[in-house]
Amino acid sequence: MEKRDVIVMGAGLAGLSAARDLAAAGTDVLVLEARARPGGRVEQATTADGRLVQLGGEIVGTFHTAYRKLVGELGLTLGPTFVASSGETKWKLGSGETLGDDLPWMSKEERRNYERLEREFSRLAASVDPDDPWSHPDAQRLDSISVADWARSEGGSPAVILALELSAHALAVESIERTSLLADLRKESAAGADGFYSFEAWENERVLEGSATVALRMAEQLGGRIRYSSPVAAVHIASGRARVSLRTGEEFSADSVISALPVGPLRDVHITGVSVERLASLHRQRQAPAVKIAAVYASSFWEEAGMNGTSYSQTTLIGGTWAQSPGVLSGLLPPSSLGEYFATPPARREPDLTDDLAAILGTQAREHSAFFLRNWASDRWTQGYVTGWRPGDVMSVGPLHGTHEPPFYVCGSDQWVCGYMEGAVRTGRAAAAAVLRGGKDRRAAR
Repeated sequence: MEKRDVIVMGAGLAGLSAARDLAAAGTDVLVLEARARPGGRVEQATTADGRLVQLGGEIVGTFHTAYRKLVGELGLTLGPTFVASSGETKWKLGSGETLGDDLPWMSKEERRNYERLEREFSRLAASVDPDDPWSHPDAQRLDSISVADWARSEGGSPAVILALELSAHALAVESIERTSLLADLRKESAAGADGFYSFEAWENERVLEGSATVALRMAEQLGGRIRYSSPVAAVHIASGRARVSLRTGEEFSADSVISALPVGPLRDVHITGVSVERLASLHRQRQAPAVKIAAVYASSFWEEAGMNGTSYSQTTLIGGTWAQSPGVLSGLLPPSSLGEYFATPPARREPDLTDDLAAILGTQAREHSAFFLRNWASDRWTQGYVTGWRPGDVMSVGPLHGTHEPPFYVCGSDQWVCGYMEGAVRTGRAAAAAVLRGGKDRRAAR
């Protein structure tokens, strides 16, 4: 049986971040990755004319400090996103189409109603500790109701409910009817409690060399410390050590094991020797399924029509779009669209989604030179896209969320406030630091 200091399960951003720090500290670390490539839910392709197209995680915000620090360490560059565009947003609603920012389809009265609820939401969010939402004196109630139910109870008009639902669709998260208020408050508290989800807070920066390049560069640094096409079947913890078994039957022994697997695939790993409470917390977590599209054009045609490429759609399978880079458009299909999407014959999916793009942004959207589909919802090694929190989930997962039970450690975007690249890097590096502290304690005890 091969022996290592630390085994890391998963070569996504979290696992790579953890392994990189461990290797830098002189630890004998091995990363086991089910895929034949690194990156997990970040992935990119290159077009015939040399442009990079992001097929997974793509954008970060200024408050994503752990991710931004790592980007600097890797010698990569952050630049502006579509947020800096001078164009306007397209709204495609059942009642018609509108172009403009700041909810231009609302009446003045509806807008005042929205702003009042946003102020109340900000006040509530500021009262929630994102690292310990369970300590909130009203945590149980806040987690038991949905964002939609809360908005209605505060006098939110149908237009306000629609605005919040359109935002959820565009982000490819669960409907506000099935999203815990406490979870949403926790998320926005982490971003500064400045209101409902804001592009300026969450999506104003991108890695100019490609977000997947962050993972690729870490993988290059780790070299032979990563073993690909090596899905983990079981983890057994006993006598302060870990035994990790692959589906091939090969086994490894380590002082510590770090799980950087998404919560769906982690449920497929047979784990023993970890407390019932810790496993119950991990297995209670959900992911929101999604499908991502990317369409490549000769130029950013939408700018000629005064648009910035950002859209919200109520009438198409695509919940929203945004400009990824010059001539490249991204889009997401939310959970509510996936039944119809997966019922569509695979050969019809690209044409149908192209029709959707044309319906949203105009006939020029049909003239793409390349079209990419990434089915994260059905991907065997992700089983989802971002973290989902339905009413009751925050309290059910409990304060064990994101915590360790040495020698079993966890990290990943799912183990942060919500499923984003910042969470992967932040928790990956934190897991590595915890392992290193534990190793010092063990050596001191000898």
